[in-house]
Amino acid sequence: MIHLAAESHVDRSITSPDEFIHTNILGTVNLLAAFRDVVPASGADKRFYHISTDEVYGSLGHKGFFTEETPYDPRSPYSASKASSDHMVRAFGNTYQLPFVISNCSNNYGPNQFPEKLIPLTINNIKTMKPIPVYGKGENIRDWLYVEDHASAIDIIFHKGRPGETYNVGGDNEWKNIDLVRLLCSIMDRRLGRGDGDSEKLITFVTDRAGHDLRYAIDCSKLKSELGWKPSVTFEQGLGMTVDWYLSNEKWLSAIISGDYAKYYEEMYGKR
Repeated sequence: MIHLAAESHVDRSITSPDEFIHTNILGTVNLLAAFRDVVPASGADKRFYHISTDEVYGSLGHKGFFTEETPYDPRSPYSASKASSDHMVRAFGNTYQLPFVISNCSNNYGPNQFPEKLIPLTINNIKTMKPIPVYGKGENIRDWLYVEDHASAIDIIFHKGRPGETYNVGGDNEWKNIDLVRLLCSIMDRRLGRGDGDSEKLITFVTDRAGHDLRYAIDCSKLKSELGWKPSVTFEQGLGMTVDWYLSNEKWLSAIISGDYAKYYEEMYGKR
């Protein structure tokens, strides 16, 4: 079983923490209980693979990296709920002798990402000439991981990862939020035929998020050395492909933003 489901937006966890407790903690416990009930009859080759986040480790200064040995220090309701679910996976594994593996990944980006996230939000706001909100001075730093690289990591960890182990997954790709937004502006100006610097005028600095962690950075040397994984694209390549996908899928983006995604999928794939 591969468990990826979660409420994952920090801002919403601040305003509605109960939703994150219900989905991320209780939901994980429900899956663990179901897994526990079927594993004895299913053979020893099964495992519970829990996908988690680097945010469980807290906040870094300007130096250092998160490793699999970094103590947990969650700073938001979201990261606390994911830390709790990690602990429940290990507790069920140890108590009921269930085979499990956990991975903690950095920020994902790529096609199909929900538009509340920074990159698709910025792409859409540039396209529609709306203000681009940037928290504080934009100096918070994140490590970005292209979604297809994360998928390849999940595949190799699920099939080859050692039971009971944790693997960090990162893109070796740190960017300040403001530098990321400016890079997106530059790419979008070229794609849309605008003058260089036109989209940067949309950048709007807003009050910083409560408890905003300064920096996340992943050391994924364990995953690389033990299982042979590595990122396949540079950030510039992945970001370019991401921009092209959103510009080619405007109907999808509009449907998600408007809430008419059910109608959109019915038109695309027919009634189920």
